[in-house]
Amino acid sequence: MNTTPPPAPAPALPSPAQYDAFHTARARTDLVARMYAAAMGADYPFEIGASSSCDWPLLGLITSRLSMRPGELLVDAGCGTGGIGLWLARALALRLDGFDLSPVAVTQATARRPHFLGSNTARATFRVADLQNTSLPTSAAHSIVCIDALGRTRDRDQAVAELGRVLAPGGRLVMTRSLRRDATPTWVEQAAAAGLIVEHVDERPGEPAMWERLYSLWITHADELRRELGDAPARSMLAVAEHMLPALPGRRAVLLTLYRHATAPDQARTADRMARPDRHGGRHTPDERTPQ
Repeated sequence: MNTTPPPAPAPALPSPAQYDAFHTARARTDLVARMYAAAMGADYPFEIGASSSCDWPLLGLITSRLSMRPGELLVDAGCGTGGIGLWLARALALRLDGFDLSPVAVTQATARRPHFLGSNTARATFRVADLQNTSLPTSAAHSIVCIDALGRTRDRDQAVAELGRVLAPGGRLVMTRSLRRDATPTWVEQAAAAGLIVEHVDERPGEPAMWERLYSLWITHADELRRELGDAPARSMLAVAEHMLPALPGRRAVLLTLYRHATAPDQARTADRMARPDRHGGRHTPDERTPQ
């Protein structure tokens, strides 16, 4: 007779209201940022302030995999408070369209534009949208980044297909993915269904250990989280930590680069036809879940 208790059920996917509560609470305190910094050490990009596994090595890798030219349009899918997309827009002189489920995160991202772009805030726009329904035109983006957001959607196949629809010929979709080490990835089939090919699979061997350090900090400082963030956001974070910690030793994390084949040079792309600012600036699985 098997007496091993069944695994704890995965926490329900947070609603936009729950994300709003988290972002509102986080804006009142630097506690969460300090925990991320402690978990990442010297690799923590303070300026970005992301609630994700984005560290300096990942930023460098994303930058090289995008292979973008100045003035092109980057879409930040599941942008949160916008730090990753804004950093890339500044570093690579890009236009940026970011979207997220959380209206509060979108408001905060919009307010951060001057810090990264100075007076050229028109280069970046943020709005509320879903990975499965971006409301963007077909072939609108020269490239897309999606960092630790795919695990928050209920249908990964549909989300990848939607991002593939938005991607212009010759463009790249750069996204973090994870699975169990003993699992067979379905990335090639998923990409093909979206009209894309797998161009690069970059391993991230240190990512599971970072989450382990971070989740352990959350649990150790649970009372402080409740006091600083409030009961509901803290309870959501702790539920994710307690669910994910046992799975981390078998986790494989990668940065996946998907590519849409280019068309003939004279074929116009929607992304090239989209308005530019003037010169004055005028299938969810627990293995892919990440916290906020």
